[in-house]
Amino acid sequence: MVKLKKQFYEGIVYSTNDRYEYINNDEEVTTLAPQKQQLRVQLDKKNRNGKAVTIVTGFIGSEDDLAELGKKMKQKCGVGGSIKNKEILIQGDFRKRIVDLLLADGYRAKMIGG
Repeated sequence: MVKLKKQFYEGIVYSTNDRYEYINNDEEVTTLAPQKQQLRVQLDKKNRNGKAVTIVTGFIGSEDDLAELGKKMKQKCGVGGSIKNKEILIQGDFRKRIVDLLLADGYRAKMIGG
């Protein structure tokens, strides 16, 4: 017997109430202007075998714009990284360089943590 995966049921709503109205939360998220973004840059070493990762959080906008910003930062730092859970992960300790890049692009950014 094959079990159905959870992904098939995600987002499906059933109600016996005649007055129930389905609300679709899949609307396109608009990206705020760089001057209105408040980005936070921090260093993380936990659960990474002692290797440092610079994390950029607080971006409000579409996934495509976030991926574009992440790609630009990876290219400017010359390292790898990824975008997960609306966070940009850059391999290595590049906090100062990333804050400078974000400020030059017009974003409001600050370093948090030690």
